[in-house]
Formats: sequence, structure tokens, C-alpha cells
Amino acid sequence: MGGSDRLAGQYFDAAIDLLRQVRDEEDEHIVAAGALIADTVASGGRVFAFGAGHSSLPAQDTVYRAGGLAVLNLLSVPGVTGVDVRPATLGSALERVDGLAGAVLDTSPLERGDVLVIVSLSGRNSLPVEMAMNARALGIKVIGVTSVAYAEETRSRHVSGTHLKDHCDIVLDSKVPVGDAELTFPGVDGAFAPASTVVTSAIMQAVVATAAGALAERGIDPPLLRSGNVDGGHEWNGRVMSEYADRIFYRR
Repeated sequence: MGGSDRLAGQYFDAAIDLLRQVRDEEDEHIVAAGALIADTVASGGRVFAFGAGHSSLPAQDTVYRAGGLAVLNLLSVPGVTGVDVRPATLGSALERVDGLAGAVLDTSPLERGDVLVIVSLSGRNSLPVEMAMNARALGIKVIGVTSVAYAEETRSRHVSGTHLKDHCDIVLDSKVPVGDAELTFPGVDGAFAPASTVVTSAIMQAVVATAAGALAERGIDPPLLRSGNVDGGHEWNGRVMSEYADRIFYRR
């Protein structure tokens, strides 16, 4: 083979390098994000996560997840969450619609004092920017998971000229380079092999893990779910969901 047999290893190396960079440079911010979520859970607040397009995947990965916090909810926007609309390009167009975020928040369960985690790789489109701006105006704490490189190298698509990172209480930088493509290869026109989902999902899970530990350190049993595929898992989850029913919205 002409070197293509090494691409898999090169991709893993690139992803690992990004994960190490995040681990070494974003630890303080991840700890702060986990502490904020723990504060919210301890005080009876609710936690939501939002992402558009592929950025919704790391948000969804934390919701109703074995080993995750039962009180983490997905803020869903029809046509935007994941790649669930046809044509798929409509989802990208909706991210640029001014005013959509306000309508979503106005009809959502989010209240003052809650936490909203917004995942957006570029942080440049209207939807994530307005989501953060409007949420903070409502007294909701915002954690942004984004690539700061995009804010430095691309122009905002929001009328304010700002990016997601400019409207967050805490910013978690994924370190993903502009273009989200880690590999090149002779005969391939352009870079390929995105790593943003791998890295951002790891960041989200690191935040959840930190929050669980912070709750335990305060003497609060974190409301963690267990796998339904292990004995007793369903019974355990039923008890947790019953105890925290007022803060779980994916069952309604």
C-alpha cells in the first residue's frame, strides 16, 4: 500500500495530541465548569446542553447516558439537532437565522439560575451566539464549548460581530484547528478526517465527571444513571429518575 495503511494511526495520533492539549491547557476551566454544574444540581437547578448539526452529538452524548448525570437534558431545536432534516443543508441554514434562539428559549423549561452548555465548533453562527446572549440575559449561566481558533481566524455571522466565546460565563477551548480536518494525503485534494466530535465529547464527559466528583465531595450522592444492560440497572435508574423527576425533561 502507498501509505494509506498508516492513516488510521495518524488519525489516532492527531486526536490524542488534541486531547492532551485540552487536558493540559483547559483543566482549570473544566474544573470550573464541573463545579458550576455541581452548584446548580446542589441548589435544585436544572442543566441543559445544546448543539447544532454535528456539534449536537457531544451534547446528546451526555443525556440519558449510563454513567452520566440523570439531570442533564438536551435543549432540542427541530431541524438543527444532529443531521435529522432533509435536505441536511437546511440545518446549516437554520443556524444562521436571527431570532430563532430567542423563540427556543422562550418556550424552553430553562429558568434563571439554571445552566446551559452550548457546543459550537466555530461559534460564529447566529444561533449559538444568540442562544448564549439571550440565556445570560435571562439569568442562565452559560458554558461554551468551542474552538477559540475560529474566533481568531473567522468572521462572525452574527450582526454583533461576536462569537460564542464572547457571551459565556466559562469557555472550554477544544483546540480544534479551523477546518476541522487532521490529515492530508497525496492525491487527495484538501485535508480530511475531522476530530472535533472525539475531542468535544471527551470535554463534555470530563465536565460531567468533575461535577459528579464535586457533588460527592460535598456529601451529595450524584444522580448518576447506570447501564440498563447490567442487573439492577433499570431499578436503580427508576429510583434516580423518580427522585429528580422535576429536573428531568427527556421523559416528558
